[in-house]
Amino acid sequence: MQRLHAQIERVSKVPAPVLIWGESGSGKELTAQSIHTRSPRGGGPFVAVNCGAISPTLIHSELFGYERGAFTGATQGKAGLIESADGGTLFLDEIGDLPKELQANLLRFLQEQTICRLGSTRQIRVDVRVVAASHVQLQDAVVTGTFREDLYYRLAVLPLTVPSLRERRDDLIALAEHFFDVYAAEKAPGLRGFSDRAFAAILEHDWPGNVRELINRVRRAMVMADGRLIAPEDMGLAHSIAIQPPAALDDTRMRSERSALRDCLDRSGQNVSRAARELGVSRTTMYRLLDKHGMRAGTELH
Repeated sequence: MQRLHAQIERVSKVPAPVLIWGESGSGKELTAQSIHTRSPRGGGPFVAVNCGAISPTLIHSELFGYERGAFTGATQGKAGLIESADGGTLFLDEIGDLPKELQANLLRFLQEQTICRLGSTRQIRVDVRVVAASHVQLQDAVVTGTFREDLYYRLAVLPLTVPSLRERRDDLIALAEHFFDVYAAEKAPGLRGFSDRAFAAILEHDWPGNVRELINRVRRAMVMADGRLIAPEDMGLAHSIAIQPPAALDDTRMRSERSALRDCLDRSGQNVSRAARELGVSRTTMYRLLDKHGMRAGTELH
């Protein structure tokens, strides 16, 4: 992830097309948004298009727009999604699902930076940076003939790969706690966080649905949990952990966590906000950790 963040910083500074590959739910759109926000176009529009979610009969008019009378029901002209992204970034998600006949139109736009609305012969110049994404390897689609090779090379000037969640196991606990904070308004009364068994189950699970699945399971548990701490059963992950972690391991983990909190508070002059920033957690998570260990800034409750 550190490598990906460094790559995002680099590619955001130039206007060349970017092609992002990653499994479904791994965060490709978040990566595209991050590129846009950090780019000189950050003040412009970010227009996201799911190429697989639009009907093949409508995708041409949706992307390129249409003029009045172009087809039955077109009572007035309409700018397409490409045109509406003028001055900003166009994110083409699941680009591999784009119909073959439209790939030529997209290639022409990338080459000339102009579009032609359906029912018109007038060329419209559009200043757009294109970021595309796919969960399938487009090189394979080129081999099978379902994706144009020339379009692939136009899009893949700057290729990025978003790792799956099972490749980012060091991030799992931090992400789970982050989403606990994000959706705190939905949690059951009295719920304070995750049990050690829940953390162990999170680390054991393969996360085929990636970040999207993690969010789903955390939100479910926050509503359904009966106790003060989320259990594996609340997330539907009871099968992911066969036995409870040994008590000795729990004790070691608790002592290490408590020591880290105490040292960080000492360095920050007992300033909770500063300590939270140093640990890379929110103030809410920091207070929850202090409460978990019976601590508060400046002293310990027990």
